[in-house]
Amino acid sequence: MAPPSPAESIREAIVSRVRATFNDVEGGQQPVPPSDEALFGRDTPIRMVHADVVGMMVGGIRSLLLQMLHPHALQGVLDHSDFRNDMHGRLRRTARFIAITTFGHRDEAAKVIARVNAIHSKVAGTLPDGSPYSATDPRTLAWVHVAEATSFLAAYKRFAKPMMSYAEQDEYYRQFAIIARGLGADPVPVTTNEAESLFRELRSDLSASTAASEIASLVLSQRPENAPVALQKMLGTSAVDMLPPFARAMLGLRKPGMEALAARAATFGTGKSLRWAFRQN
Repeated sequence: MAPPSPAESIREAIVSRVRATFNDVEGGQQPVPPSDEALFGRDTPIRMVHADVVGMMVGGIRSLLLQMLHPHALQGVLDHSDFRNDMHGRLRRTARFIAITTFGHRDEAAKVIARVNAIHSKVAGTLPDGSPYSATDPRTLAWVHVAEATSFLAAYKRFAKPMMSYAEQDEYYRQFAIIARGLGADPVPVTTNEAESLFRELRSDLSASTAASEIASLVLSQRPENAPVALQKMLGTSAVDMLPPFARAMLGLRKPGMEALAARAATFGTGKSLRWAFRQN
């Protein structure tokens, strides 16, 4: 067998490094193999959006920043996770959940959804003002979902497919709603208009806090294992640039200036390179 060409060697190295970032390869964890019996068919909007590595990373950072503005979601993280010391582990677990529910066999998707629901059933406590919170609250889960869905889709449109049709966007929300309902979220948007409307409605549940700003700084200052510092800064800048102005103000973040243009160009180029490496062009 002939040795791989230089281009193929580079491609394989990129793929290997990305997979090591999102999977505990040393612990024997392997990437989720796409299944023909997944919840969603091949080449459908949710599988296209969730397969775009850069879009998901930028969207994931944006959604985390938005989620921390919800006092119930924030307190759950503070009380029941080792977020500060194990951010990379949380990143991997979230990425694997998305991968299994999007690309894995539907039976495996059902199992991982049940596992998360079991974890959520044990996450409850009291807010600083004395009011109770629970990770199973449908309205809190609705904010977590709409923050994720709008962020993933916005990043995909910006860095991968700017001309994505409204029909494809609506189908994305309809598909993602299946996972959200499985986790107990309510209400759940099934169209772009519904997502934008729900986002505006749930904004009234949000509040600024020192803890939210601290978590935001932590998210933006940490970097995934095996990832260059420049990559973390590029992704973080792109995510902050895509935040609504009200969210930046509540988190004490400034709108990126000229660096946003450089970050956007670099993010676009990185996304294009990764799609080439994963044969998605």
